[in-house]
Amino acid sequence: MTRTDLSGESAESRGIRTAPRRKVLISGASIAGPALAFWLNRYGFAVTVVEKAGALRGGGYPVDVRGTALEVVRRMGILPRLQDAHIDLRRLTFLHEDGSEVASVNPHTVTGGVAGRDLEVRRGDLTSALYMAVRDDVEFLFNDSIDTLDQSGPGVDVTFRGGGRRTFDMVFGADGLHSRTREFLFGPEEQFHRYLGYCFAGFTMRNTFGLAHEAVLWNTPGRAAVLYALGDNADVHAFLNFAHPEPPYDAFRNPEAQRDLVTAVFADAGWEVPGMLAAMRDADDLFFDGVSQIRMPRWSSGKVALVGDAAYAPSFLTGQGSSLALVGAYMLAGSLADRGHAAGFAAYEHNTRQFVTVNQELVGEGDAALFPTTAQALKLRNDMLRNLSAMPAAEGRPAHSALTLPEFTPTT
Repeated sequence: MTRTDLSGESAESRGIRTAPRRKVLISGASIAGPALAFWLNRYGFAVTVVEKAGALRGGGYPVDVRGTALEVVRRMGILPRLQDAHIDLRRLTFLHEDGSEVASVNPHTVTGGVAGRDLEVRRGDLTSALYMAVRDDVEFLFNDSIDTLDQSGPGVDVTFRGGGRRTFDMVFGADGLHSRTREFLFGPEEQFHRYLGYCFAGFTMRNTFGLAHEAVLWNTPGRAAVLYALGDNADVHAFLNFAHPEPPYDAFRNPEAQRDLVTAVFADAGWEVPGMLAAMRDADDLFFDGVSQIRMPRWSSGKVALVGDAAYAPSFLTGQGSSLALVGAYMLAGSLADRGHAAGFAAYEHNTRQFVTVNQELVGEGDAALFPTTAQALKLRNDMLRNLSAMPAAEGRPAHSALTLPEFTPTT
């Protein structure tokens, strides 16, 4: 990328030496990674993104873009595309153990979203919009990953799993809850992993239930089953959530152990759960994990920094994972626009941490109560839902918009 003055002449053509573009590597091409790539490219960095998957992951479960994150995607120019992809979820119905209805509510009264403003889109639609915004300006390396990082020299020496070796001025970990970049920098995940007492399994199955633009949630104490129809499609997203006292580490990397654990937990469940378990056995898109947050005292070390779930996963109970990733990417890139890595990383953390903290703390403001673990808690939740069913949609939670985006000046 060549910089020009108002006469249209480049600095190079006039014999003026310009500083070389700083070269940076981002690990992860989901949400935080491409968003960070977009803004770093705008600020004059030469950006490479490495992704262990062979291609972008399409489809996927729905994610929310709310509050401050809406301004990020507006500034990126992708808001119209996301508005076109918006999932119009119209009803959220809660059921008793026998399948009878507890209450049917406007989804926004539960999520704290704002009807007509906040967005809910398939995860794949968001990642695709981000990728389309940067693919012509940023180098992507699919089917590869970082094998080693060495910061002992003037840059960061990176060895890739595919055998390549390159040196970058900075490296960024946008590689999710179980970030290997974080492990390289700070050690095992367990020291930052705040387990919230639940596990979940998500997968796609045939929509034989007549559901459209709605979600249905069945509960017994400590167990929940959800069917989520994103439109009037032939498929629904199935979701099985359950309380578990300790993280089942043995199951995290073993799909068969995951299926066995979920089947055992829901073995005597009624409603549509037996069919969901059968569909899970054959699902080729099963996603299993613990419900957790990442809480770290700092998000960088040397010339390497973390962003999104790798640094501050809030858990799906907050509904803010994607929004934190988008806002964090914007703040990190802008903080580096005219600073060196040390000052930039310090500014990123100073100006973003409070927003992260208030959103992580949403987990204590009612979302976890959607999955009660005792009969008494379930009764209290059902009473709350009956009251909500008569209330108008929420005006949004203050945490969602707790950060006003600063204006950073692009250099290109």
